[in-house]
Amino acid sequence: MLEYLESSFDWADPALVSAHDDLPLWSAPFGLMLLEHIKMGPDMTVLDVGFGSGFPLLELSQRLGASAKVYGIDPWKQAIDRVKLKIKTFNIKNVQLVEGDASSMNFADNTFDLIVSNTGTNNFENPGKVFEECFRTAKPNGQIALTTNPKGHMQEFYRVFKETLLELGMTHLLKDLETQANHRLTVETIGNLLMEAGFILSATYHNSFVMRFANGSAFFNHLLIQHGFLDGWKNIIPPGELTRVFTQLEENLNARAEEQKELRMTIPVAYIEAEKPG
Repeated sequence: MLEYLESSFDWADPALVSAHDDLPLWSAPFGLMLLEHIKMGPDMTVLDVGFGSGFPLLELSQRLGASAKVYGIDPWKQAIDRVKLKIKTFNIKNVQLVEGDASSMNFADNTFDLIVSNTGTNNFENPGKVFEECFRTAKPNGQIALTTNPKGHMQEFYRVFKETLLELGMTHLLKDLETQANHRLTVETIGNLLMEAGFILSATYHNSFVMRFANGSAFFNHLLIQHGFLDGWKNIIPPGELTRVFTQLEENLNARAEEQKELRMTIPVAYIEAEKPG
């Protein structure tokens, strides 16, 4: 039954090339921390909440082996279609996908040995409700493991942003900037929400990594920044002032990069683990 010995890949196949996208560097440090700490074993039933384009969903399905059943739930239809292509292309047989909201899941009570979510927490509209659903669907002694970029990310950027607003005499926007910078959940807040849902906290781990850019212009033109962060920063500024503020902000970031020979952004990483009482 050594099917893997017969596997072959046609790297000229457009479907294979399309499915074999590089793992986003943003999610990799979080996912690697998750994979380092979660429990693993045969015959597990697992749920990935907010699986996006398939990581760590497909990685888990392979690391846990053919006897595992791995489910993913996500409301993003286009991402689901993408993951379906990967499943078909790579002939992965132990994954089932559900399009839906994790705050109201159709899974039965006491279904999962393990529930994971990699950087999904900050995207939950109602994280408390999601955790209640996770508690309901977790088996007794089941584990939930979350990774997140908690409050405190990119402090270097927010420091220059604040200096820019002061330079432009826009002190009335400082409170909005502070609110935007602090909108991410803290590890303590997530832990409290998990306990309110019924879980018992079992472990937390902290780390960080640095994103390096040549200068502010490269920073703002990076796809991750444009897709994941820019709208939140733009919403702080009145539309008529966007050009003036971001021109000065980019210039100030470029000056900082020239002074320090690069532009560095520190990203905190947190892993939070809890269990459902037996």
